[in-house]
Amino acid sequence: MSFAITDKCVGCHACFLVCPNHAVYQDPEVSRQFRIHPKRCDQCEGHYEESQCASICPVEEAIVDGFKHPLNPVGSLQPEQIGRDS
Repeated sequence: MSFAITDKCVGCHACFLVCPNHAVYQDPEVSRQFRIHPKRCDQCEGHYEESQCASICPVEEAIVDGFKHPLNPVGSLQPEQIGRDS
């Protein structure tokens, strides 16, 4: 199953630039959003250890797997607190 980009996409172009299969394209109906061509997306298998679109996406829940599970769920992209004692 391929990944999909949800309506939470902000159109930053990051995923478009890193996809090794050129599976990411700009939605002609919604110019600020991108989509993933399902026949081109192989989840970066054979290219990288982790999916490049998800690893670079700055938006939580913008990319989902075939089961609609977000690759960057809510809370996963919060910056680490610098200087905090554990």
